Amino acid sequence: LGMAAPAALQRSVVSPAGRHTASLIFLHGSGDTGQGARAWIKQILNQDMAFQHIKVIYPTAPARPYTPMKGAFSNVWFDRYKICNDVPEHIESIDSMCRGLTDLINDEVRNGIAKNRILIGGFSMGGGMAMHLAYRFHQDLAGVFALSSFLNKDSAVYQALKRNDSALPELFQCHGTADELVLYSWGEETNKMLKSLGVSASLHTFPDLNHELNRTEIEKLKSWIVKKLPVEAPKAN
Repeated sequence: LGMAAPAALQRSVVSPAGRHTASLIFLHGSGDTGQGARAWIKQILNQDMAFQHIKVIYPTAPARPYTPMKGAFSNVWFDRYKICNDVPEHIESIDSMCRGLTDLINDEVRNGIAKNRILIGGFSMGGGMAMHLAYRFHQDLAGVFALSSFLNKDSAVYQALKRNDSALPELFQCHGTADELVLYSWGEETNKMLKSLGVSASLHTFPDLNHELNRTEIEKLKSWIVKKLPVEAPKAN
């Protein structure tokens, strides 16, 4: 094969205020960076999205040629033939990034964080990436979130879940009805398909929200994160 190991992904990290017992990986949208996603959320909340016990990691996708931008280099998790839901997935680039993000998950596991204490999700393409990573390769994660995201019609995720009978991470999905880039109907269809394949999935609808994040959505997400990753009681000795 002779494939060089992918270089470790650059990341921006918000450390927990107290003892680190859980981790959250937030994947940015196409063309952004980990630093950019963190700053965007910080601007909306007027502070970092931070927790007592959860480390928040914002990795940056490496720059690669991106077909929807006529092959110009962009920080994207994978390539797409087109931004729409009825084209084939660019599976080579998705799978190669799943390997790089698996290294990131393994770093947390080496730090003593159990897989069921790790959440992964993201905005737009980041949410799509998170669904591939969790539902195809890491079904023992605590949960997945996808904000303004979608999967293509015959996604490899659906194929994997058709053959699966184990317990799956819960999905928290948010989508604006006014989204002009990733249509609300694509997000809705993704939600219905995953539910039909056994994923416990919720879809939170935001009227008049375009392809963006807002405060209500992030506050909802934060509540869900703490529900999935509660503070652990200190172990009695």
